[in-house]
Amino acid sequence: MSETGPWGSRDGRQPTVPVAAPGDTIASPTPGAPAIDKGQSPAWVVISTLLMLGFIWFLTGSWIVAVSAIFGLFVHEYGHVLAMNRLGMGPARVYIIPFLGGLARGQRNPASEWDGVLVSLAGPAFGLLAVLPAVGLWMATGDREWMMGAFLIAMINLVNLAPAPPLDGSKALGPVLARIDPMVEKAALIAIGVLVVWWGVSTGRYILAIFLGIAVLGSLRRGAWRPGERKLSWGEAAKSLGLFVATGAACAGAALGVLLPISDGSVLGALDMAGRFIGFDPGLSQ
Repeated sequence: MSETGPWGSRDGRQPTVPVAAPGDTIASPTPGAPAIDKGQSPAWVVISTLLMLGFIWFLTGSWIVAVSAIFGLFVHEYGHVLAMNRLGMGPARVYIIPFLGGLARGQRNPASEWDGVLVSLAGPAFGLLAVLPAVGLWMATGDREWMMGAFLIAMINLVNLAPAPPLDGSKALGPVLARIDPMVEKAALIAIGVLVVWWGVSTGRYILAIFLGIAVLGSLRRGAWRPGERKLSWGEAAKSLGLFVATGAACAGAALGVLLPISDGSVLGALDMAGRFIGFDPGLSQ
C-alpha cells in the first residue's frame, strides 16, 4: 500500500523545511512566487479579531451571530492550515483582515495545481464543522439566534466557493477551466467581474463588490498564473470538479438545513430567508 494519501504521508511526517522567526520573510521555492512574510503580531491578531467581531455585530445586530461567524471564520481558515501543513506547505498561519475576513498562508506555494485544489476546498469543507456547536447551542437554549449564526457559518463557506479571486472557488475551479484552455479561465473571470459589479450595485454591498472587482482585475493583469506548479491532468481536473460540486452542495445543504427549524419546516421559507440574506427578496414565503 502506498505510504502517501491525498493529504500527504499517512504517518503525518513532514519534510524538513526552514522555519522563519516572526516578522521574517522566506523565499518560496516555486518559481515566480513572492517571499511570504511571517505574520501578524499577537497584539494585532487580538485587535483585528475584535474589529472583525464588532463589524459583524454592527451589521447583524446580534452578538451571538457575530461570535458564531468569528468562530466559523477561524475553523474555515484552520481547514486550509491543516491541508497546507499536510501537503508540505507549512507551517501555515491564519491572518485576520478587519472588515474583510481571514487568510491562511503557508511558507511556499503548492507543488501542483492538484495540491492547490485540495487546499482551497479544505477550508469550506472543514469549516462546515463549525455549524455543529451553533446547532447544539440552539438545541440547548432554544434561542434561534444560534441557528442564524449557524446559517452565517454555512454561508461563509458557500460564498467562498464563488470562482472570484481571492476566494477559494477561484483556486479550486480556475485550474479546471485552465486545463480546457487558459482563455476559458480568463473569460470566466471577466464574466464573474461583471456579475460582481452588478450584484454590488443591486444590493448595496459596494465595499465587497469593489474589493472583489479589484481582485478580479488584478488576476487578469497578473500574467503567468500559478507559475511553476504542475498542471492538472484530465483525471485530476475531473476529480477537482467533482470535489468542488460536492463541497458546494454540502455548504448549500447546511445553509438551508439550519434555516428549516426557524422557518417552520418550510423549504420555500428557508429559500426566501437565504435569498434576502444575499440581497434579493424572491418572495417565496408569501
